[in-house]
Amino acid sequence: MMIPKSVAVVTLLLAAPSAAFMPSSRPSHAAARKSSLNMSAALIVQNKGGGHGELGFQLAKTLQSNDKITSITILQDEACNDEKEPFKSYGTDIPDVKIVKANLADESMTAESLKEILGDATFEYVWDNASKKPEGAGKAVCDCAKSWNTKVFTYVSSAGMYQPTGEFPMPETTPVKESAGQNLFDNYAVEIGLPLVSFRPQYIYGPKSNKYDYIDWYFDRLCRGLPLPIPGDGTQKVSLTNSEDVASLLAAVLENEEAAIEQRFFNCGTDKLYSYDEYMYMFGKAKFPFRLTDFYVSPDTAKEKLGWTGPSHDLADDLKEYYEGFKARGMLEKDISIEKDYEIVFASKSNFEIGSVYDKYLGLNIDTSNVKPLDVNIN
Repeated sequence: MMIPKSVAVVTLLLAAPSAAFMPSSRPSHAAARKSSLNMSAALIVQNKGGGHGELGFQLAKTLQSNDKITSITILQDEACNDEKEPFKSYGTDIPDVKIVKANLADESMTAESLKEILGDATFEYVWDNASKKPEGAGKAVCDCAKSWNTKVFTYVSSAGMYQPTGEFPMPETTPVKESAGQNLFDNYAVEIGLPLVSFRPQYIYGPKSNKYDYIDWYFDRLCRGLPLPIPGDGTQKVSLTNSEDVASLLAAVLENEEAAIEQRFFNCGTDKLYSYDEYMYMFGKAKFPFRLTDFYVSPDTAKEKLGWTGPSHDLADDLKEYYEGFKARGMLEKDISIEKDYEIVFASKSNFEIGSVYDKYLGLNIDTSNVKPLDVNIN
């Protein structure tokens, strides 16, 4: 579904569950707040999709119920697919949000050109869920926020740049890869004096996601009766966080702006952890989608500093709805890549066995009619 022209100008944001977007006959909360004397405009810069693809949409929905925010704009990367979620739901589910399209991959973009794109609007609060480095559009967003005298500049970074030391959950003081684009972005924002608050999320899932690798990996195999090649002993812990919970954490900066800016860096994830084996049994009894070792963070700092109450979702409770979406996407009929599974489970064995559960998926047909015993004489 194409976004109506009336809402074709918006800022990049997150996605939210379909049940949360039921239309209401009541006047919108956003419309009721437009008469406020203390106008506080929010800008969400949203990427074209991927792991963070629905965060902007979910964040916009969350901010609509916050009395501090009187208007919301999404600066959306024009490379997004408007026929897919969450982008196709912008016009119907968040109609009060202004959407502005721009080429966020444009390395030549400057603060001046970005201001033109935004119609010279200014924003008291900025959430950047798109920039990967302080260049091009990323630098332009920072420079604009500086000129707007933005009250809080919230950046959606990544816990993927952590270099684990063996301490789990990984605290915000865990060393990061210095050359990581997100780290360079943090440094630039601080250098120019922005009131930066940087969140570091991990694995994210949600009903309007456009990246399903983490949970689909399990269902792809379980629904076809295939083994689950879990690395190690399966006790490694990992966290998968619902996009609605991520959005509520990102919005929590509004509850205590001074504390948020003072702390600056926050881990972003659920505190409801499961091991790989627990995920396996939870789902029904390639390349493995997670790291082979423990890799998880804790939101304790956000709870302490921002008063975040914690996640409202648990993957164990969300799985039934997720599975219905898995079927609706036609995943039971789609081909999956299992060559790596075959190598791990079958081909790596020292003894040769004819036939395996993978044959019908890999198209293997080994003719053994002329196989003869090997006669080896050792003198």
